[in-house]
Amino acid sequence: MKLNIAKAEQFLKEGAVAAYEPQVKAAMETLEQGTGAGNDFLGWLHLPSSISAEHLADLKATAQVLRENCEVVIVAGIGGSYLGARAVIEALSDSFGWLHEKQENPIMIYAGNNIGEDYLAELTAYLKNKKFGVINISKSGTTTETALAFRLLKKQCEDQRGKEMARKVIVAVTDAKKGAARVTADKEGYKSFIIPDNVGGRFSVLTPVGLLPIATAGFDIEQLVAGACQMEKDTAIGVPYAENLSAQYAAVRNLLYADGKKMEILVNYQPKLHYMMEWWKQLYGESEGKDGKGIFPASVDFSTDLHSMGQWIQEGERTIFETVISVEKPNKYVEVPADEENLDGLNFLAGKRVDEVNKMAELGTQLAHVDGGVPNLRVSIPELNEYYIGQLIYFFEKACGISGYLLGVNPFNQPGVEAYKKNMFALLNKPGYEEESKAIQARL
Repeated sequence: MKLNIAKAEQFLKEGAVAAYEPQVKAAMETLEQGTGAGNDFLGWLHLPSSISAEHLADLKATAQVLRENCEVVIVAGIGGSYLGARAVIEALSDSFGWLHEKQENPIMIYAGNNIGEDYLAELTAYLKNKKFGVINISKSGTTTETALAFRLLKKQCEDQRGKEMARKVIVAVTDAKKGAARVTADKEGYKSFIIPDNVGGRFSVLTPVGLLPIATAGFDIEQLVAGACQMEKDTAIGVPYAENLSAQYAAVRNLLYADGKKMEILVNYQPKLHYMMEWWKQLYGESEGKDGKGIFPASVDFSTDLHSMGQWIQEGERTIFETVISVEKPNKYVEVPADEENLDGLNFLAGKRVDEVNKMAELGTQLAHVDGGVPNLRVSIPELNEYYIGQLIYFFEKACGISGYLLGVNPFNQPGVEAYKKNMFALLNKPGYEEESKAIQARL
């Protein structure tokens, strides 16, 4: 994996990134020594290197039970409890695998991440007569979106497949000792895995939260962890500043922020990375957006969104910068054919790989955007596989921790997400929210 900051650095004062080294090193020391705010949520920091072969074997064995007994597996979770898993699964999956007649792996479907009645009605209708299982991911078991979906799915699974089979194909990923999901898992006899207390949801993709669904989908979690382990080494505090990818990324984005670049747009030219963008937005938005501070994280899928957002990025308010994730080599091969009539004028591309066209779109866009005043960083990985996706995940996680401390916030809490829940519960007349309900009714 490589990071190129040249097209961003040119927008900063000469030598600014090098001069920022003391502050970055101080942030890294705060992270490593556990002396900063949120230090009780640093379990992700050395997680890759601490994962045992026995733990991976247990996850793989459970995944195999689901694979052997299910046509469809529902991942029930929201936010960090599903985005990381979905990001990896969709990055590595055949885009049309679910349409194939001979689907080798279970179809992976996601629920518990919204409260759409139509979505849930359509999901339960689709699952009728399907051999399905559920991976229920919730630390508390009371998160409204996930708990509601799981209540429906549990009943349907038991009704369709019987209590004994349901017990076999419902797996809980939850707290070790407490919470509704733990009580249910123990009572029903579900196989369960633990969400570590010291790992927040958005940093949890390398825990069973992400690893179990990824293994169930048929992907190599050993290679995913191996890639993350390598990046853990490559971004350690002893690695020289100029060679430390996470340190460099954190430095440049904070220097650009201080210079008035308030929004970061994560860009991909590979449709399979769409949900990696969604995971990244939660990681940085929830970690940095507090105390009236924080870069706003946005994302676009190019070249698709060049035909919608391209105008704004090229000529809109100059408060943005871009970070491009570039995949050097595609996994498949498609060549542009010649056409005798050439009505579309594309014969000049005949014989070229489609990826060459994509790469020139990428390069041409970078040149145009930089000329238009948009700083550009470029993160490149050799190909889309488990190893390099593991590297990418840890790279962003480590940079996020460093970046949050550079910004002067606690990167590991999320007090703001409770506000809507409090209002929602009051509006629904949940027991215990009587006073809040009265206060809200007075405002309506």
